[in-house]
Amino acid sequence: MITINLWYILLALFIFGILIFIHELGHYLAARRFGVTIREFSIGMGPKLFTHVSEKTGTAYSIRLFPIGGFVAMEGEDEKSDDENAFHKKPVWQRIIITAAGAFMNVVVGILVMGVLVASQDGLGSNTISLLPENENGINYAYEGGLRVGDEFYAVEGTRVHIINETFYEIMRKGIEPIDITVIRDGEKITFEDVVFPTVEEQGIILGTIDFKVDYEEKTVLNVIKHAFFRSTSTIKTIWESLIDLITGRYGIQSVSGPIGITQTLGEAAKQGIDDLVNLAVLISMNLGVMNLLPLPALDGGRLLFQIVELVRGKPLSQNIEGAIHFAGLVLLMILMVLIAVKDVIGLF
Repeated sequence: MITINLWYILLALFIFGILIFIHELGHYLAARRFGVTIREFSIGMGPKLFTHVSEKTGTAYSIRLFPIGGFVAMEGEDEKSDDENAFHKKPVWQRIIITAAGAFMNVVVGILVMGVLVASQDGLGSNTISLLPENENGINYAYEGGLRVGDEFYAVEGTRVHIINETFYEIMRKGIEPIDITVIRDGEKITFEDVVFPTVEEQGIILGTIDFKVDYEEKTVLNVIKHAFFRSTSTIKTIWESLIDLITGRYGIQSVSGPIGITQTLGEAAKQGIDDLVNLAVLISMNLGVMNLLPLPALDGGRLLFQIVELVRGKPLSQNIEGAIHFAGLVLLMILMVLIAVKDVIGLF
């Protein structure tokens, strides 16, 4: 059993490393495209385990001990440089593309893998109700709210839903209290107000749940593209709204995971099967992309904010001031990562 668990951990670390590699590869390819001098491309942090220096470019390609991140070290990124190909000497629009490229790669790869995942499924759930079973008390909440077999979901509490995954998510998030449901019935839109759904509690969080079943759609190329697109956009929306829920207090700090917690979760998903593992990998990839775009110091989004200000002003802010802000943000980020790591380690026991 210990050996099997070790394999799951190694698999999880490998997947996490691949997602980091994809992110850093985005920065690297964009920097190479615009001719920026790259000192090092590293996967992992801390002491170097392996390094190869390119004779052609002088770039060092490294693997480091701790699989908690990575970086592309560019000449003139955080300091002035006499190198004519230094990062800070490139036009601001090129620097914006280089900075955003990592997150862009994570999201794009997530969408592509989502497409493969959807295409490999046996069936695609439709947005049409096929069954309204009664519970042990002889009640069906959806039926009592006015919904009927054959109704096609159109909107939940005013939010347009295109596929059943979106419908499930909106009910899960908003169905903790009565909500408005719009369906298409016999070609007409009908809205039912204050529809009540069952609720469940998971890890101290109240969530709406469903008491209906749906049909399956024919799996065509267009349907696969539709489901992959809307599942991807729904995933990105879930990430943003989960962040809002964390800030507003709906979710506690116990819901936040660092590399240790993510590795554990990936290992658990690997035990459940390849679909669960790939689904989680897609979620983490998109999460890396979205979270890195937050306008916070030390993150890509923080650097983008300074670059956009420069674009508007027509001149950059003081590099010393920007560097100090990013350094302070990095220190705070490291402290937060240590606290989350301690929480994740405690959670292992």
